[in-house]
Amino acid sequence: METTQSLSVVKLLLDASLPVQFIMALLMVMSVLSWTRIIMKWIDVRHARLHTEDFERAFWSGADLNHMYQQVSGKKDGIGMEKIFQAGFAEFVKLRRQPGGELSDTMDGTRRAMKAAAQRELDELDRHTAFLATVGSVSPYIGLFGTVWGIMHAFIGLGNAGNATLATVAPGIAEALIATAIGLFAAIPAVVAYNRFAYDIDRFANRFDTFMEEFSNILQRQATKAPN
Repeated sequence: METTQSLSVVKLLLDASLPVQFIMALLMVMSVLSWTRIIMKWIDVRHARLHTEDFERAFWSGADLNHMYQQVSGKKDGIGMEKIFQAGFAEFVKLRRQPGGELSDTMDGTRRAMKAAAQRELDELDRHTAFLATVGSVSPYIGLFGTVWGIMHAFIGLGNAGNATLATVAPGIAEALIATAIGLFAAIPAVVAYNRFAYDIDRFANRFDTFMEEFSNILQRQATKAPN
């Protein structure tokens, strides 16, 4: 029973009109690319989350900031919060070494450096998610266009044949509806993944903002205690 259904679907795909076949092929390509982006982005987000958790544990363990900066600077694969810490601490040290500098100016410069680094990290995490949003929004309409075209083609054939029976109408309508099904198959995972990644990136943004504020307070306290 399942074999018969599978062969019938394949036959419908092969017997579809050329425009409908092109639309189905386009949707399948979009689906494959979408799943590729989903898997790659899931790996990136998981990698960034693990790195962030490891860095937070090390940072709040009371480690020396200079020692942490040397460790972070020596990494080639540093991401996320490590990059923010590196940018902020480097800017803080550079500004503190300038004679006659005000602490408020130093902290403003440090915050700007960290915000710029945080934005670069968020942009990297957000890369390619726009493609998922595009697939999720346009795939149903592309599939619907294929359905409309297929049904139109089927009824034109019926009009030319002059013999409207269920057996003659059903295959044309069925092959047209497959385009909508493929469009939904491509769109639903893309929409779900996009919403999930958007939520994850928002959480990263909140964690980055919290870290920047807390790190700025730590640097400001150290600068107040230490002589210029």
